[in-house]
Amino acid sequence: MSQPISVPAVSVTYAQAGTSTSSNALGMRPMQERAYQQRGEQYLLIKSPPASGKSRALMFIALDKLEHQQLKQAIIVVPEKSIGSSFQDEPLSQYGFWTDWQVEPRWNLCDAPGNDGGKVDAVKKFLASEAKILVCTHATFRFAVDKFGIKVFDDRLIAVDEFHHVSANPDNRLGDQVRQLMAQGKTHIVAMTGSYFRGDAEAVLQPDDESKFATVTYTYYEQLNGYEHLKQLDIGYYFYSGSYTDEIMRVLDPRQKTILHIPNVNSRESTKDKIREVEHIIDELGEWQGTDPKTGFQLVKTTDGPILKIADLVDDDPSKRDKVATALKDPAQKNNRDHVDIIIALGMAKEGFDWIWCEHALTIGYRSSLTEIIQIIGRATRDAPGKTRARFTNLIAEPDASETAVTEAINDTLKAIAASLLMEQVLAPRFEFRPKHPENQPTPGFDYGEGGYNAAGTNVGVNPETGQIQLEIKGLAAPKSPEAERICREDLNELVTAFVQDKPSIERGLFDEEVVPEELTQVRMGKIVQEKFPDLAAEDQEAVRQHAIAALNVVQQAKAAESGGNYSTDDSGDESTPNTALIDGVRQFALSVTELDIDLIDRINPFGEAYAILSKSMSEERLKQVAAVIAAKRINLTMEEARELAKRAVRFKNEKGRLPSITAADPWEKRMAEGIAFLQRKVKEESNA
Repeated sequence: MSQPISVPAVSVTYAQAGTSTSSNALGMRPMQERAYQQRGEQYLLIKSPPASGKSRALMFIALDKLEHQQLKQAIIVVPEKSIGSSFQDEPLSQYGFWTDWQVEPRWNLCDAPGNDGGKVDAVKKFLASEAKILVCTHATFRFAVDKFGIKVFDDRLIAVDEFHHVSANPDNRLGDQVRQLMAQGKTHIVAMTGSYFRGDAEAVLQPDDESKFATVTYTYYEQLNGYEHLKQLDIGYYFYSGSYTDEIMRVLDPRQKTILHIPNVNSRESTKDKIREVEHIIDELGEWQGTDPKTGFQLVKTTDGPILKIADLVDDDPSKRDKVATALKDPAQKNNRDHVDIIIALGMAKEGFDWIWCEHALTIGYRSSLTEIIQIIGRATRDAPGKTRARFTNLIAEPDASETAVTEAINDTLKAIAASLLMEQVLAPRFEFRPKHPENQPTPGFDYGEGGYNAAGTNVGVNPETGQIQLEIKGLAAPKSPEAERICREDLNELVTAFVQDKPSIERGLFDEEVVPEELTQVRMGKIVQEKFPDLAAEDQEAVRQHAIAALNVVQQAKAAESGGNYSTDDSGDESTPNTALIDGVRQFALSVTELDIDLIDRINPFGEAYAILSKSMSEERLKQVAAVIAAKRINLTMEEARELAKRAVRFKNEKGRLPSITAADPWEKRMAEGIAFLQRKVKEESNA
């Protein structure tokens, strides 16, 4: 067996405050209480990480709507049948609520035999009955709407779990049906998701539809910081050469409770024989002892002596896989740490899968969707007694430096970097940026450090209860409209996601030595904001852009300023550092310059720190190969980019009183002038033609 290696990782340490798992007098945890306060809203969007209690929050809200808001019925819509178990009966009154959550067995269609299309008639019978609650899959609901129309759902609550499956694309049927329900205006909708973005970068909702939702946001930071047991989360990427089956034991520790996702058979990491892959992993773990007749788990004796219980969810034989899946869902074993040791899956055990003891989510091959990465990481971020540390490892095939066609490998590499950047942002405390003005006053509840609030300087305040960081920035544009304020407060992570999913931005930010950071922070992010929020006024679009870039770059620079401790790329495993490293890094970055201003932030390449993780994970030869491939496909200036540069040049002229110079020493000023020259040349060419 190969010796385990230390995988370079983002490592985040939390305070173990216990607040996110404590309940109020009604039996509600903090996120649930926050959501319940918005129970009167017709359209409610709950953005909250896995394991934060979204299912139970929905129960509280739905029961109130049925009892006190004159709604006839509640229909809970989940993406797959296995998630239907999250909405089984709950004795809420035992914990202080005024009633219990009860679903008649016949109306939990996730437990009913047959396919989704065959359950449509059951939906019709439910709608005509006196029953109050139905649970079904997204597919069953789509079929029912297609067959019976929108009007039959009037005066009912439709709760959509894993709402990121919805898309603003007209071809997305569920998204189109949600829009129809909202246009009808007689249905209440509760949408719940742990990641309000999609892997394909499509918008979940159109801006005008999204603006109708009241939003409840509970961050990863609040969730993990408030756990009682789990203290540290590590997120790492390990690039291997050859076959993953030869390398897997270098990252798979049989002593840790692990969910292992093997690669899709169509991916390049796959050997194309998934059964043999599982057999090889089991053989590497130890000596096979047989199959447990009750659970279907594979029993394997390790060289150290203990017998591992391995749940194989890859085998397609229904009689085998159904037995294993049933054993994993056995409610009597939910709190039994020794029930199973390793779960091997392909396409299962992701969103909605609940195994609190999972310490390591090990994924082979990069997943096409950042949403899927968030979901997989969420399998390991459950709080459980004795579980102080969890980790996510992505095992990815390196590009072969001897190959000439390595596009797929480059794409995987870029996606890994994108996921790393995104997770660093998601795991950070929430930032509140405000323009620096002489009349600013300290905000109650915020700690501004040893010297207190300094009216003449840069201030960084921290709210110790919420983990919120308040940062003053000179020249920061303030949002004017309520919608722009909401975006800056709620949706910065979605903008960061869109930015890091933008391949040209990642490629240039990492591997183009001549890139001018403002091209990324102003032009590329500006374009993303314009596309995502086209109805915002230009000044609000600029304010949103500045806030999003500030959020991304402040996290990156905080890591650079404070490289050790709880928020780092270091793999020392030190768990003794107090939960202040990122905040100390923010303060160090902010106070290391005389005036922290938006111009400075725009001049920072937001991908600089991501390169540090990549360089620790790959050889210099492989990195050069990646850089060479990207350099070979470098794109010249497009008309759209030139127009955006020209817009920035007009803003430059308004501020400086002159147009940018093409001979300027400042590369950004020179680039803006190049944009003007490009447009002038195109106009001249067209007039000559």
